[in-house]
Amino acid sequence: MERKAKKVCESEAEHVQLVMANHLNGNGRLFGGQLTEWIDVLAGVVARRHCNCNITTASIDSLNFKEAVHLNELMVLHGKVTYVGNTSMEIRVDSYVEGQDGERRLVNTAYLTEVALDDNDQPVTVPGLICETEEEKLEYQAGIKRREIRLQLQNIAKEKKEKS
Repeated sequence: MERKAKKVCESEAEHVQLVMANHLNGNGRLFGGQLTEWIDVLAGVVARRHCNCNITTASIDSLNFKEAVHLNELMVLHGKVTYVGNTSMEIRVDSYVEGQDGERRLVNTAYLTEVALDDNDQPVTVPGLICETEEEKLEYQAGIKRREIRLQLQNIAKEKKEKS
């Protein structure tokens, strides 16, 4: 079933979270696993908005933390679709810490691959993506390259597994 293409802005989402004591690790900084959970949830929201069906996370690209986050700071996560394939979507989630002055500092950028599922948990075709801005078009082209790299890495892992 062909689905109507959507604009990037139609599925964008943002999550704001106050960092509380239960979100901290033993060193008093935001626990990386907690940020990963927030990223995964937001990516799921964006993907679900784009395809209007259930989704599952297939992969998360590497997480590199650029800045520590502390108690009582605000985390702002912004997610958007950057690339779509046949049954999968690439979602970019930028995570920021927001100071009391409203200035945002980038903490992390992650790319997640989400797969659209039908009612029987089988992959289903996703809507196309309408890129309106030059930035969206560049991100889409970069998404094609990231997908190729992911597939190459999957093939390498598969070959290693077959050899062992």
